Amino acid sequence: MKIKGTCRRDGREFLADQVIASGGECPWDGEPFNADYAVTLVDALRDAEAAGSALELAMDAIADLMPAFTLDRESIFGNIRASLDRLERNVVRRG
Repeated sequence: MKIKGTCRRDGREFLADQVIASGGECPWDGEPFNADYAVTLVDALRDAEAAGSALELAMDAIADLMPAFTLDRESIFGNIRASLDRLERNVVRRG
């Protein structure tokens, strides 16, 4: 899975891989996205991409099996959606 984001400072899009490669900095302005927790941020982005890829593969395998059931979308996306909502509400702290 390739996760995309948008820098709150300059509004430019980036890929999580770019942030991972830069050690937690915006690939465009070079400023850290979180100076105090850069390593944690990089690790979490790496984990999110790996987990997303694993989820995509698993869901494809389940769908290919054509089982006699459906899955509840909210049970899969609910907590993820809540975390994304929190990210959108967070305010950039400067200074």
